[in-house]
Amino acid sequence: MSFLEPTEGHRTSTNRKSLTGAQSHFRGVGAEDSVVRWYKARGGDILERRWRGREGEIDLIVRHEGVVVFCEVKSSKNRQRAAASLSDRQIKRICQAAAEFLGTLPDGELTKMRFDFAIVDSSGAPDVIHNAFDYW
Repeated sequence: MSFLEPTEGHRTSTNRKSLTGAQSHFRGVGAEDSVVRWYKARGGDILERRWRGREGEIDLIVRHEGVVVFCEVKSSKNRQRAAASLSDRQIKRICQAAAEFLGTLPDGELTKMRFDFAIVDSSGAPDVIHNAFDYW
């Protein structure tokens, strides 16, 4: 028996599911890397990646031109699919987590800030929408 074959008692669908989850994780990290490079090329300073608070996780927190930017990154085979995957519930969670993060800064909620949405499709090039939550 090969070490790649499932052992007795293991379900192949479970193995496939964990492989798919790992692929999604690495695709997400790659998309975030692409967006990090995009911000850095424009003078942004990455403050946090995958910052987690009580209210949830924020993919990227960047300081750019004196503004703290909370950026949600989505990757998908195409931009429309990625854009459609951002729900109102998720936006609310991101805003709550951002308020929590702002509480750690000297100016708190008086800090200049914005919410960006970065879409990365299969080409790997990010499309970053500034003040994206204004559109939802």
